[in-house]
Amino acid sequence: MTDINAQFVQAQEDAKQLPERPGNLTLLRLYALYKQAIDGDVHGDKPGFTDIVGKYKYDAWAALKGTAPDAAKQQYVELIEALKSGTAA
Repeated sequence: MTDINAQFVQAQEDAKQLPERPGNLTLLRLYALYKQAIDGDVHGDKPGFTDIVGKYKYDAWAALKGTAPDAAKQQYVELIEALKSGTAA
């Protein structure tokens, strides 16, 4: 396992231990980075207007199209570290 993969796995565990729940926009960012890191570019049909949460998740993930999985993992790790230290919004 490469170093970034180990850091990514650790960040996923750390996310469960955060001192306070992040805001919705931060949660969307974490979701999108995670999906990009694991599944690559967005795929599947965009949810309809009745699925508001699904639509926002899809759009957040689609915004990362073309981001390399390792880059998404690195950004995820950095965001979790910022949340742990209280320096992220």
